[in-house]
Amino acid sequence: SRHPEFRYKTEFQSHEPEFDYLKSLEIEEKINKIKWCQETNGASFLLSTNDKTIKFWKVQEKKVKKICEMNMNPSNAPANGSPAGSTMCGSSARTPNGGILKPGGLPLLRLPVVVTSQETSLAANCRRVYAHAHDYHINSISNNSDGETFISADDLRINLWNLEISNQSFNIVDVKPTNMEDLTEVITSAEFHPSHCNTLAYSSSKGSIRLVDLRQSALCDTHSKLFEQHEAPGSRSFFTEIIASISDIKFSMDGRHILSRDYMTLKVSF
Repeated sequence: SRHPEFRYKTEFQSHEPEFDYLKSLEIEEKINKIKWCQETNGASFLLSTNDKTIKFWKVQEKKVKKICEMNMNPSNAPANGSPAGSTMCGSSARTPNGGILKPGGLPLLRLPVVVTSQETSLAANCRRVYAHAHDYHINSISNNSDGETFISADDLRINLWNLEISNQSFNIVDVKPTNMEDLTEVITSAEFHPSHCNTLAYSSSKGSIRLVDLRQSALCDTHSKLFEQHEAPGSRSFFTEIIASISDIKFSMDGRHILSRDYMTLKVSF
């Protein structure tokens, strides 16, 4: 009858505020999307993004190392370059704290003893940074079922990335018109199919969802399937496009259905 209790585990700073001097644009540190990737050797991996920069993080438990012994006695500190109480005997002598004194008068270096305790702590390490690939704000990221690639989408483009390559991406969807005055809709969300690595879907501000097959062409100008709800004649108003705009989409676990969310409703497409 008790509710599950969620315990705080860890936190880390993913993004810092930046400033784009070329466009005079302030980039906030807010996180737009987080996607978990496949675990490897007990370590968790995730992708996080703000408006412009995507980061690939590795989070794992590490055993805490502590200094057990310093091999140094502060009370026997050297005075005028010579250890107190040391006596020269032949070519070398011993200091009161166990060090060996060289003929030149300087003791040998003694390193502290470090031991690994049973305590563990979670450490986050930024493995890669994917930046400078989007002119507009990133609204979604989605990792692929192949475990090697992921996509990032902004208002007008969708880019395909390899997790191991941070300085190059491939533009697979581009809805930017030649004349920006002819722009009628923007991309609002994009999602990979949960099991088919060649299939993805993206939604638009007009309330439509397009299914894309990457095997058709390098630049997916045409869609394989279109999901949209036709308006009734005479029902269009000033708020129609605002209400119809899809804010997010999600595939079901089996990949047969797509759940979409607009301003007022949830819709299931199949």
